[in-house]
Amino acid sequence: MVGGDELPDNTSQVKIPTNPLELVIGQDDAISIVKVAAAQRRNLLLVGSPGTGKSMIAQAMAFLLPKPSHEVSLLDNIEHPEKPILEIRTKVDVDAERKAPKGVVLKPTDVPVFVAERLGIKCRRCSALGKPSVPTCTECGADKYKAHSTPFDDIVFGGSVREDKVYATRLKEGKEERVLYECNPFGEVIMYDEKAIKGRETRNIARNVIIPLNRPNFVQATGATETELLGDVRHDPYGGHADIGIKPFRRVIPGTIHEAHEGVLFIDEISNLGKLQKHILTAMQEKRFPITGRNPTSSGASVRVDNVPCDFILIGALNFGDMGALLPPLRSRILGNGYEILMNNIMPDNPKNVKKVIQFIAQEIVKDGRIPHADSSAVQRIIDESRRRAKQFDNKEGLTLRLRDLSGIIKLAGDSATMDSSELIESRHVDIAIEKAKPVEQQMQKKYGSMWRTSTSDYGVKAPSEDSVI
Repeated sequence: MVGGDELPDNTSQVKIPTNPLELVIGQDDAISIVKVAAAQRRNLLLVGSPGTGKSMIAQAMAFLLPKPSHEVSLLDNIEHPEKPILEIRTKVDVDAERKAPKGVVLKPTDVPVFVAERLGIKCRRCSALGKPSVPTCTECGADKYKAHSTPFDDIVFGGSVREDKVYATRLKEGKEERVLYECNPFGEVIMYDEKAIKGRETRNIARNVIIPLNRPNFVQATGATETELLGDVRHDPYGGHADIGIKPFRRVIPGTIHEAHEGVLFIDEISNLGKLQKHILTAMQEKRFPITGRNPTSSGASVRVDNVPCDFILIGALNFGDMGALLPPLRSRILGNGYEILMNNIMPDNPKNVKKVIQFIAQEIVKDGRIPHADSSAVQRIIDESRRRAKQFDNKEGLTLRLRDLSGIIKLAGDSATMDSSELIESRHVDIAIEKAKPVEQQMQKKYGSMWRTSTSDYGVKAPSEDSVI
């Protein structure tokens, strides 16, 4: 037992760490390996019972990694639309585009005469200024330009119809440079110098960013489908027609192996991937994996993007009994450049670890956000339950690290306290939660005496007497 003077009055007094590494309870050896693996970019295979903190360790490792430094985007390939152009840009490139010089808004009187006439803001006959959207001069009534193009425009107006953009040159510091004058939708004239033109041209490139620069370091995959894991190309009923369809480069969808580029790809129950494990192996070996349409009847089937980067750290998690379902080459690849970690089920029962359990109770309450804090009696009851479960499930003295089940009890106790309008979770609420948290098999055993009685009564079958059972 823990003395009352060692327990907080309630869990609101417990300081919760901000470092994700310190939120992982009872897996100190694993955390020490994680620190090395993050620095050296090594893979991990976490093996252990459910609820022992495997996903939290994966998130903690992602916390240690630097922010991604590359953005991956696709550009339209005019000659071969079915093969979009892959572009990888660094943070420097992306920032340079964002910080590129912008144009300067000019007064109409500061615009060169020939430019003003071609933009439609100055009358060619009387030189009066007016809105570019009005084709007739409000002063002399002459046509500034033809609203619609005709074969005689060159003869009548000495040039073409009104232009939205006019390129010209100017002298700057004794050197000639190109400038661009443009009318925006508000009728303002904007001038772009040489540098601004380049920045503007870069910004106006049609680009589909499939892996943004500002992205999380942690990506979790379930492997439910090939599309989720490996990417795909959306179907277009118009086949990507230039006028009415969606161009192929805009229909490419990255997989989680691509989204995890430069970060962590976490796959829980990795053995459930089945045949998809071989694709993970290929991606790990090549650090690149193509994205192509996966439905042969879709218009996306002809689209393919090669060499899409996927340089991720793989963290796979599975239970003891599923080791045989893990593809041996994949396991070898992980072990050849990483670590296999056996998770702890219990930790020694000492004051230091009791404080960790108290911290866990507090952080679960805060994380839930819908239940009150626990008083000292409730904390003591949960600690006792932790000891009981260590003995029940692992037949050892200590404190259980099957924390997902313990978290469920904390939340159920919080719900009971909320229903009672209690300011704090009390020991009686924990007792109720422990009873409600029992598996349905135990509930059946308690209510009907045996599972056989339950199943037979549902179909009107009389359970055999004890004498008739061999």
